[in-house]
Amino acid sequence: MSRILPTSTRGILNARVARENFRVTRIAPPPALAGYVEFFWVLVWDLRGRKPHRQQVLTRPSVHMTFTHYLTGGGTRPRITGVVRDEFVEEIFDEGHVVGVGFLPGGFRPFLGAPVATITGRTLGVEEVFGRDGRILCEEIFGGRDPAKAVELLESFLIARLPAVPDPRVEQAARIVERIAARPALVRVDDLAAELGIGPRSLQRLFHEYVGIGPKWVIRRYRMLEAAERAASGTGIDWAALAAELGYADQAHFTRDFTAAVGMSPARYARGQRGGTG
Repeated sequence: MSRILPTSTRGILNARVARENFRVTRIAPPPALAGYVEFFWVLVWDLRGRKPHRQQVLTRPSVHMTFTHYLTGGGTRPRITGVVRDEFVEEIFDEGHVVGVGFLPGGFRPFLGAPVATITGRTLGVEEVFGRDGRILCEEIFGGRDPAKAVELLESFLIARLPAVPDPRVEQAARIVERIAARPALVRVDDLAAELGIGPRSLQRLFHEYVGIGPKWVIRRYRMLEAAERAASGTGIDWAALAAELGYADQAHFTRDFTAAVGMSPARYARGQRGGTG
């Protein structure tokens, strides 16, 4: 497929170990879906004769629709996952693959037909959102073993369900989240609202309806994504300086937030990326 994107491990914690257990390919959406989909993705693994792998992910404010296919008797699992607030851990075993689509913030709203916040922290069956058509899609995707063909089926399915009239708030939501992601030192929702020229309450309503979670959570999560990526370098890091760069008043507050999101202190996480024991 010609739309393969550069490899990225952003948000995949302990990426060194992850690379030993599975391979992920990200695929750019076709032009028709570019305003709704960030990327399609295929995850492939072969752990036959090895122990299962548990992968922790530091999630972003996006909805994913995934089709998991265990090739050696584990069955199939289609699902739609709303924004995950807290820890997200997935276990894989034996042999299989996942075909998925990650929607842009706001991008799933036209397909859902309801505020995205209604599915935050929830996992739904594909049929729950798309009805009989969703069931048929699942049958078609799981009917073959070619992930590339499954991506094509998923693309066609979504293109056929695009709204006749684009909703400008979909693009607005994606733009605002992109702005947050580009500025990890941003701290306050009020400051963001002022920059955008809209009221904080209007911003909250937009995020509830289209993103699925409040702007405060999004701001904090992108700070943690940046911190985890820096820590993953495993080199000598000035934690106090990094905390200040990310807008924290002190290192202790930064350490508490990092530990709550990742499950260990930044220094311990960094040691683990060098192959240490923590």
